[in-house]
Amino acid sequence: MKIGFIGVGNMAKAIIKGMLKADYNGNDILVHSAHAANYETFAKDNGLVAESDNSTLVKNSDIVVLAVKPQMVNDVLAEVQDKLSTDKLLVSLVSGLSVADMKELVGQDQPVLRTMPNVNVEIGQGMTAVVSDQALDAEPYLSGVEIFDKIGGSIEVAEKDFPAFSAIAGSAPAYAYLFVDALSRAGVKYGFKKDDATRIAAQVVKGSADMILKSDEIPYALIDKVSSPGGTTVAGLLAMEEAGLSTAVVKGIDATINKELGQ
Repeated sequence: MKIGFIGVGNMAKAIIKGMLKADYNGNDILVHSAHAANYETFAKDNGLVAESDNSTLVKNSDIVVLAVKPQMVNDVLAEVQDKLSTDKLLVSLVSGLSVADMKELVGQDQPVLRTMPNVNVEIGQGMTAVVSDQALDAEPYLSGVEIFDKIGGSIEVAEKDFPAFSAIAGSAPAYAYLFVDALSRAGVKYGFKKDDATRIAAQVVKGSADMILKSDEIPYALIDKVSSPGGTTVAGLLAMEEAGLSTAVVKGIDATINKELGQ
């Protein structure tokens, strides 16, 4: 199966790197973008196929990943319209364009899968929102969803919830990095080298996230297991809550969603 990327920006590169780590063959990944120096170098460095134009890429692909800026969509799709077909899946990474918007441009019969990955797809730990106007367990959508499952996980999300997903999955890696950095700075305060403190904090957060995913208990039940009556952990939790940790996180998500919606 050939998978072509129109546009090779940061997110497309992250997806491709994740796919290569998930044992996709570079010879099955086709790329093209407006900037030859960017996509040709990236293709050469990663063993991909650099196509000379978008039409050739679509012609030679079974799945076409549209990874361009919203203002470029009309021109790009007009260029490749005659190469699209009902046996090719169009995967959109384009922010703000619904499945219905895409089908207005490419035709109602064209299979379209809208996605919103986060940057952790690069290391096979991503989370991607997916939606289509058809059942995702029907062909050809399965092959598209499978890509994102292999580079992390996917979840079907109503399009009205994409801004909220963007906040808690797309932007939140930056918030997680901030939390890890805060933990590591606290470690430095008490004598650790910054690199050591960061390694400790990152591993603890990684392990805690895995514990949540593998447990059938809610996070607060796991918190209780670590918190002895009158102990140090309870003291720390109460101090963080007094400083407004939970409220600050929710306010951060609120601000992210409001920005996404232009409010």
